Amino acid sequence: MMGRAHLIIGTGVTVSIMGLAGVPVTLPAVGVALVSSLLPDIDEPNSLLVRRAIPTELLRILQLSLIGAALIVGYYGSEYTPWNLVLSALIGMVSFLPGRTLRHVVMFLIGLGLLFLGQRLSPWNTIAGSVLIAASLVTHRGLTHTLYATYGWTALLYFASQGREGAESLWIAGGISYFIHLLSDALTNHGIRPLPPFKFKIKLKMMSTGSKWGRNVENVFILLTLLLVWYVFMGSR
Repeated sequence: MMGRAHLIIGTGVTVSIMGLAGVPVTLPAVGVALVSSLLPDIDEPNSLLVRRAIPTELLRILQLSLIGAALIVGYYGSEYTPWNLVLSALIGMVSFLPGRTLRHVVMFLIGLGLLFLGQRLSPWNTIAGSVLIAASLVTHRGLTHTLYATYGWTALLYFASQGREGAESLWIAGGISYFIHLLSDALTNHGIRPLPPFKFKIKLKMMSTGSKWGRNVENVFILLTLLLVWYVFMGSR
């Protein structure tokens, strides 16, 4: 499914399940559900979550900065010739990498920064840094689309939220929303491998992402989700 569908369906179904189960639906929990509904696609540089976090404009600024750095190294490092030219060429080559690859590079560098510099400020920085580094190194619909990742993300939220008000709502919202993303992708022609290295796939072939039929199926599920949310929070009263 596309990012918009994951966002609406994942968040809507999650808060509805929480409402039916009597779990408090707090604003932070809704925020966690929103992020978790898109998080499995963090391994795809062109996904909705990654494009919002690392917009194209930022990549252009990075490319210009790298070109500038290459020129500076080449000009002011002349006493180290030819090594300055080699380093300048390498920096220049990085600036011309495809957008997808550049986003992976940026994700990896931000992850390192959060992991080593931000951990003293908040445990959430450690979580975010670890996720970004892992996501920049794996293939799309690989590790992030497994039950291992679902459990890992839920566990991270559980331990990071201990001692905070409404902790239960946070890790429950994150775990359910992440899992719903996997269920949604299991409807597609590509499917998911929930338990690698076992090779079996869950592939219901109800839709093909990006096709007209696929968009129609997404719209139907979005409508059903909105009806469910209305029933749980408005209609049942």
